[in-house]
Amino acid sequence: MPESVPVRCPACRRERLYTAPSYPCACGAPVTPVLDRRAAPTTVVHRAWDDEWVALRCPACRLRHQWPQPELGCACGAVLRLPVSDLPPEPEPGTTATTATRPSAPPPPGPARTAPTAQRRAFRPVTIRTARDAVTAAALYLNWLGHGDIRRADQRPTSGVGLAARGLVAQVDPSVRPASPRDVECLWLTAMTESADCVYFSLAGYDDDARARADQLRVPLFVLDLTGTPKPVNAMADALDAGSV
Repeated sequence: MPESVPVRCPACRRERLYTAPSYPCACGAPVTPVLDRRAAPTTVVHRAWDDEWVALRCPACRLRHQWPQPELGCACGAVLRLPVSDLPPEPEPGTTATTATRPSAPPPPGPARTAPTAQRRAFRPVTIRTARDAVTAAALYLNWLGHGDIRRADQRPTSGVGLAARGLVAQVDPSVRPASPRDVECLWLTAMTESADCVYFSLAGYDDDARARADQLRVPLFVLDLTGTPKPVNAMADALDAGSV
């Protein structure tokens, strides 16, 4: 069980207990950030993608993936970014180190393909309370599908946040407006220029025209519910979720 550690806010100097979350690795084991007690937390002033993610190694399969940087909201209004130790967790008894394998060259644009994995466990979501949580939920789902190199996309989408992995681009729209046909088309065009597959995640869903356009372009559509679980909206998303593409 993750340990609760005291954290002192650098703004108001008050102390609170913080328990690091556990993230579900694709192998099924929990990955928990190890907080660096030798370093002080910092106040978040400006958001930057590279500062919001940290590479953590799974103690079971030993693969390293990107996970959200631990943060804590103080009662004074400050948001604290908590330092994580560079030391990897000790492997569990009987486990051996493995190296990550990269998928083959990306295929032409079409329905996104599931990266090969040895065995897929049940997806364990994270509750969505903020727009950042929605991006985290989508990244966790893509990681569960086998895409371990999730990063911010080079091209900014028309709305929301763009994610990318080898041979894949994804769009996460945490707004309250249903996605439009133009949103779907722009994502598809981005995938075309990068010779990659694509997938769309929306918190508010899609209008009827957007669904029809996605079916024509074979773009998988998912709706994120507040539990953080992506729900397939069309046949391409069903196939992706089932691992049949």
